[in-house]
Amino acid sequence: MNEKIKIIDKGGVTSAQGYKAAGVTAGLKRSGKADMALIVSENEAEFAGAFTTCVFKSAPVLVCEKRVKQGGKIKAVIINSGNANACTGAKGFESAEKMCSLTAEALKISENSVLPASTGRIGVQMPMDKIANGIAKASTAIKSDGGAEAALAIMTTDTVPKEAAASFEINGKKVTVGGMVKGAGMIAPKVKTAELHATMLGFITTDAAIDRKLLYKFLSNTVEESFNKVNVDGDMSTNDTVILMANGASGVEIKENTPEAVLFAAALDYVTTSLAKSMVMDGEGVTKFVTLEITNAASKNDAILCARAISNSLLCKTAWFGGDPNWGRAMAAAGYSGASFDPDKVDMHYDDKIVVKNGMDAGTPEKELAEVMKNRSFTIKVNLNCGTASYTMWTNDISYDYVKINAEYYT
Repeated sequence: MNEKIKIIDKGGVTSAQGYKAAGVTAGLKRSGKADMALIVSENEAEFAGAFTTCVFKSAPVLVCEKRVKQGGKIKAVIINSGNANACTGAKGFESAEKMCSLTAEALKISENSVLPASTGRIGVQMPMDKIANGIAKASTAIKSDGGAEAALAIMTTDTVPKEAAASFEINGKKVTVGGMVKGAGMIAPKVKTAELHATMLGFITTDAAIDRKLLYKFLSNTVEESFNKVNVDGDMSTNDTVILMANGASGVEIKENTPEAVLFAAALDYVTTSLAKSMVMDGEGVTKFVTLEITNAASKNDAILCARAISNSLLCKTAWFGGDPNWGRAMAAAGYSGASFDPDKVDMHYDDKIVVKNGMDAGTPEKELAEVMKNRSFTIKVNLNCGTASYTMWTNDISYDYVKINAEYYT
């Protein structure tokens, strides 16, 4: 990371200047835990959004995409957990719009300056009496240090809140990027920035001033290098959403192709990458954090195909859970991935231990490989030896607890 970037300890979505947030209990969750969050910018903020490519898009995603097409700036994001408002038809869309209008009324701002987001159970209509109560509570609870409470309120099967923030200085003025994310299961996002076009929800704030076109460029680049490299269980959600807001409160303007833009991109990448990795570490029932490094592929697409196949393989994931160094499963996944390579040239390592050489067993004692797999975190390196392209993904094992959580899931 750029040495000029400073990590903010316990930073989050309200670390940047001019933002307030709240997390409250509206009664959507059976557990009685906090289930509604509100982020408010004191100034109007430019925004960029990246959303699920799932055909069954939730009502809040559709409303967000509508706001994108309308243009304009935003001042607030209202988020609920406990109900996804997905596969709910016209009534669900009306409910998502109502969330915006209720929030706007409470804050005395324009309805078009509010974005909605939801996570939870699919196919259930929103209990709007509870939503209205939660919005009323949240609007009076917002505060400049409310980011941590908001991060708690957007959790579903997450076991810990996920926050990150970083800053840098430009001519004596401090610029901050902060964010929060939720996601522990149903995580294999493939979000795309929508300029005209158990879930991951991510909200990033900055006090820099950035025009919309450049903001979308920053978001598109960072999403590809962070959230889209995560794969917990291979399931894409109906609700995946990432929102990036820029309110200009720092007094620093970021322009394209400048040293300031380089610093901003580095700070943004730190925040999104930290949040992306934290989702894997907190995946449902996860006991192993696995980094997949595919190198020397004929093309980047081949490297991506190979990484995604291995990260999606239940046989690989269950072997990792059991600490079983069954490298044949990873080789098989690479083989059916659709990537083009010569199997007789492939090498593979578990951390620094060679496992496969020229497509065959490298002779490293299985006991040594099993020791590597006892670690909470390890890296699997697959060298295709047929080009110069590479790709990295972050994934995990599948445990008994994953099955239990999802067999009994009801937020």
